[in-house]
Amino acid sequence: MATTLMKFARRNVGPGLAAGALAGILVACGGGNGYGGGGGGGSSPPAPAQNGKPGTTQVDVKLVDFKMELSQHTLKAGTYTFAVKNDGSHTHAMEIQGSGTEHKTRTLSPGESANLTVSLKDGTYQVYCPVDGHKDLGMKTSLTVGGTASTGGGTSTTNGNGY
Repeated sequence: MATTLMKFARRNVGPGLAAGALAGILVACGGGNGYGGGGGGGSSPPAPAQNGKPGTTQVDVKLVDFKMELSQHTLKAGTYTFAVKNDGSHTHAMEIQGSGTEHKTRTLSPGESANLTVSLKDGTYQVYCPVDGHKDLGMKTSLTVGGTASTGGGTSTTNGNGY
């Protein structure tokens, strides 16, 4: 009987333990969901970040030649800090305009970042690069405030291939 038990263990338990260990390693390594963490299979972006100021939510903005990517495109009314980073090779800035408001960052050299904190009320806003002609080259998108907030996938409404 001991021989039969050993054969059973080698055939059935050994491969099961190996498969379990492999599954554990894969889960620990993460799923590569594009948001830097190990999501393990989810494709949703991270929750909006709090920037340290009470009641203020951070929206990440990536400026490249010639498009802009926002981490969220639909927000609830409130105060937001736009964390803007110029990942392009030209100078860029970010301007937000709509619902009676207009705010912009300083012009950013390649690699520079800036924060822009604004209070937004319900409405539709244009977000674009105000640097000479960049808006016409595709550095623009829209932002909707009101209704249910959404953490969009960081996509741009334009293809940015104007160069």
